[in-house]
Amino acid sequence: MCKTIKHKVKFKAAPDAIYRILADSKNHSDCTGAKATISKEVGGAFTALSGDVAGINVDLAPGKRIVQAWRRKDFPVGIFSMATFNLNATRDGGTELVLTHRGVPKALIPDVEANWRKNYWSKMKEYLG
Repeated sequence: MCKTIKHKVKFKAAPDAIYRILADSKNHSDCTGAKATISKEVGGAFTALSGDVAGINVDLAPGKRIVQAWRRKDFPVGIFSMATFNLNATRDGGTELVLTHRGVPKALIPDVEANWRKNYWSKMKEYLG
């Protein structure tokens, strides 16, 4: 059985800046402190968190949306989830990021949720100052 994770996070940076952190290898690596290799093309592969996460870019709309077929090393063989990042500009010049992460194996939900907070949201806020 698989479940869906949904997070809403606000950042004091424009959607383009948030997009670059999530979709650019150097910015992603600098922010998380772990190696990332991210294709800039739909259909291109990506790895993040020093290879602990890997997948394929399904849709890329710079400054607006990223959709990835996404899996961690500890997912069951052949199982991918879908991570969608929607980036919405806020009135104060920031961004509301909405993550919808579907198809995460049920047993891994608590750990995956905690890792989004620890490895992404808190590090992104720190990185952005």
